[in-house]
Amino acid sequence: MNLPNPKSKKLLFFSLLALLTVFSVFTLSCSSEKQANETHQHSDAEGQLYTCGMHPEVILDEPGQCPKCGMDLVPLKTNKTPAGTDKNTDNGERKILYWQAPMNPTEIYDRPGKSNMGMDLVPVYDDQVSSGSNVQIDPVTVQNMGVRTAPVIRTDFSRSLRAVGKVDYNEEAIYAISARISGWIEHLSVNYTGQKVRKDQTLLEIYSPDLVTTQQEYLLALKNQKMVKDSKFASIRDGAESLVKASRQRLAYWDIPEAEIKKLENSGQVRKTLRLVSPANGVVIHKNAVDGMHIKEGMDLYRIADLSTVWVNVSIYDNEASWIKEGQPAELELSYMPGKRLKGKVTYVYPYLNEKTRDLKVRVEFPNADMQLRPGMYGNIRIQAPAIENALVVPTEAVIRSGARNIVFLAQGKGRFTPREVQIGEESEGKIRIISGLLGNESVVISAQFMLDSESRLQEAIQKMLAEKNEKRQMKNEKTEPGTKEPEMKMEPKPKEKLNKSKETEMKCGAGKCGGNK
Repeated sequence: MNLPNPKSKKLLFFSLLALLTVFSVFTLSCSSEKQANETHQHSDAEGQLYTCGMHPEVILDEPGQCPKCGMDLVPLKTNKTPAGTDKNTDNGERKILYWQAPMNPTEIYDRPGKSNMGMDLVPVYDDQVSSGSNVQIDPVTVQNMGVRTAPVIRTDFSRSLRAVGKVDYNEEAIYAISARISGWIEHLSVNYTGQKVRKDQTLLEIYSPDLVTTQQEYLLALKNQKMVKDSKFASIRDGAESLVKASRQRLAYWDIPEAEIKKLENSGQVRKTLRLVSPANGVVIHKNAVDGMHIKEGMDLYRIADLSTVWVNVSIYDNEASWIKEGQPAELELSYMPGKRLKGKVTYVYPYLNEKTRDLKVRVEFPNADMQLRPGMYGNIRIQAPAIENALVVPTEAVIRSGARNIVFLAQGKGRFTPREVQIGEESEGKIRIISGLLGNESVVISAQFMLDSESRLQEAIQKMLAEKNEKRQMKNEKTEPGTKEPEMKMEPKPKEKLNKSKETEMKCGAGKCGGNK
């Protein structure tokens, strides 16, 4: 019988020892990995919350059914991101999105500095807006929802106001012709409304006995002055001269032209009638004179309007009042003159609104030398407002107006959307100016933002409920820590109450209320 070689025995022993070592290491690693997985799953299970799809305010720690509707609870999805795992951080450093004024959340800047109130700006980090009202949606769902975005742009923001205007008389070029002396109309030269007149054209002649008497007094005063001009008494000469001045002044007060007075002095003949002339070129818009009619002093006889310039009264909405300033250029287009635009300018903005229609009245003046514009006409007015330079502009549909504040949703990419409160300004042609709240390098959501707003409000409410729930749990854990147990309170029964209760039962039974004998 051949004995085994000692070397072979030694080799076999070491081989078995090596196999046993490898097997032990493998078994230990598997058990540790399994234990770690169990621990991780246990921690995840502890942190997982469940909610109802119909009642989001219901949040429970374990799966089950909704206490309100009986539906199966589903896992609650939150936007919380563990610290240090933010994809936008480099080397564990927090990323600053913008700088914000501590007293005004809409006042933001892209660099540190001072706010309008002189306070230091505070940084807003990416992880601060990554929870709460932030919305995270799968990109496929975003596409199915039809979410569209538009960039925030900087441009010169202007607006053209369009309205309907009515042509009217220039009130500064309307003249009233009235009699300053009583008498009778003897000759009527302008005898119908709408008649064109020239400056210094005779309108009518008035016969007045007072006028004749005053002319005679003036001639007698002149004659008396000539007779006493060589008198030795200065008082006589001064009296004659003052009488002439008084008579002449009375004729001037009656609007008798200077040429007529000179003619009376030279000829010495008294005129029977007084001529009234037109003070300007224009059109008769009112006539109250009839040939042979007796008139009294102060009576309104004619109204003449100069149509070389006309006014166009325009009514605009009260929210457009900030765009209107005096001196702005304006264009007028009439329906019976297509393609032709008349140039004018804004001359006055009325300081009040119409109480019934709640609109603002604006006056625009146009030259009318060729008489194309006639009072009473209607035309389309276009007023060009001055541009606001370097303004932040977004589409009007991007702004959600809740009444208390105005919100836009910023597209952060990869299905992330963040609400931002903004302060809005003027609107024009589907665009709106942002006064504060945006920097100019963002993209805003212009469709389906109302669904995003609903989701944002829901996430914010959930975060508040979770914070309250965690606070209560923490307070409960602090109370149940080892060594801090509260003393148990033993409640001893009160025999008197039991006695009273038994007596009451006997009384009820005795009354026959529990089947006892009556």
